[in-house]
Amino acid sequence: MEAGSEIREIQETNPNPKESSQNAPNPGPKPKTVRTKVPEVEIHLYRRGKGPIDVFKASLGGWDQDQLEVRDILEKYGFKSVYAFNPASGRAAPIRFNRRNGRSMIGYRDGSVICIDGEPKDSMIKPVTKILFGVAVITLFITMAVKDPPEWIKKSNFFGGSFSPWILACAVIVFTRMRKRTSDFLKKQGW
Repeated sequence: MEAGSEIREIQETNPNPKESSQNAPNPGPKPKTVRTKVPEVEIHLYRRGKGPIDVFKASLGGWDQDQLEVRDILEKYGFKSVYAFNPASGRAAPIRFNRRNGRSMIGYRDGSVICIDGEPKDSMIKPVTKILFGVAVITLFITMAVKDPPEWIKKSNFFGGSFSPWILACAVIVFTRMRKRTSDFLKKQGW
């Protein structure tokens, strides 16, 4: 190799040859802005088939901008789950969503009208009330089953005689079975 050889970079002196033919100086690059419409759907929201309790527009998210933000709806309205809904025929399949990002698994089209039925979260008052009522009934049966019942039970004499322990056991079993079997029945009755 030769000792006097140098490596140089090639530098561009005129990046755009068309500009040199124009006499006007370059005012600087123009910022490019692109306005896109965010895809939206109209949602008719029902609670246990009653309503609609709310009608609103929600934007779609995700990579393809076609997924509904289900977790936001669940948190805003206090639902534990949402279902596809038809006002004429009722509930259909549950709307499944990704647990990590809260978006629906199914895609929706821009401008669609979606009917959703929500199942509210269980309140803590109703189960606590049922448990306390059950404990009170069982306590009443136990106090009646002891050999030496309290004075107030002797005075009231609910059943008109002695109370055997097997009736207490039957009552406990019936109460627990009734609670498990009739939970849907109690929901229909408003409990």
